[in-house]
Amino acid sequence: MRYRELGRSGLSVSEIGYGAWGIGESSWVGATEDESVRALHRAIDLGVNFIDTARGYGESERIVGRVVRERADDEVLVATKVPPKNRVWPAPDGLDPAESFPGEHIRKSLETSLSSSGLDHFDVLQFHVWSDDWVGRGDWLETIAELKQEGKIRLFGVSINDHQPDNALALVRSGAVDTVQVIYNLFDQAPADALLPACEEHGVGVIVRVALDEGGLTGRITAGTTFPEGDWRNRYFRDDRPAQVEQRVAAIVADLGIAPDEIAEHALRFVLSSPAVSTVIPGMRSVRNVERNTALSDGRPLTADQLAVLAKHRWERNFYS
Repeated sequence: MRYRELGRSGLSVSEIGYGAWGIGESSWVGATEDESVRALHRAIDLGVNFIDTARGYGESERIVGRVVRERADDEVLVATKVPPKNRVWPAPDGLDPAESFPGEHIRKSLETSLSSSGLDHFDVLQFHVWSDDWVGRGDWLETIAELKQEGKIRLFGVSINDHQPDNALALVRSGAVDTVQVIYNLFDQAPADALLPACEEHGVGVIVRVALDEGGLTGRITAGTTFPEGDWRNRYFRDDRPAQVEQRVAAIVADLGIAPDEIAEHALRFVLSSPAVSTVIPGMRSVRNVERNTALSDGRPLTADQLAVLAKHRWERNFYS
């Protein structure tokens, strides 16, 4: 496993981190706690030292906390998220920060997360939505400073609204944030335009989510693909979206001259090709997925020619809407 600096924090994180939304048994159907625990342990065995969870991920905080406490001799960094008090996702323009992240709500949410996980602190506390309208407004920054002083959190971050990477530029430039979490993948390459350079300039760590487009960049989504009842991906990949994804992936495979089952590897290597990226956090609900993804941390970057080919496959759309 290779490690990268998490911005200016002084912390080093595994370039392959662990996205723990899928193990919470809430929106993703098919996870079991036993397999999730095995997967987490295997990830740590293989050098993963960064796990991302959230209050909104069902049982995820509890499961992650259980494993991290069992691995007390290993230094594992855990990030979690505070949901907005008003439960509005994403944060629209013009919203007062007191409606989403008043100080008392931030503190109460953190205490709930600490209790659920059994941990005594989180390494990164993130707001689960963000609006740059909030820079310099509200009492959230004072509360974050207090929580750091109390030792309950080490770093502060935000999870940027889906497909809105520029909606954190003011925050990054303000110096008030330690990390940002953002969607960045072969399809959504927009963060490379302004956000990633700004994070490099200001020493802000970058946590990449949805690097595999919720499964779209695995090569397993084809026309007619469906998911178990209750799985949120039935909405994400509704109507003709699976066919659109299949066509786009086939074009990438053809242009790169790779086998269809190599698309996920190239998608993750694409993300890691940016020096601004600190860690990428694919969801890994099985030991098999852990072993496959962590094996990519081998120092073999994509070539300049491959990156030039992939730059042509930018696809701006929002399947969350």
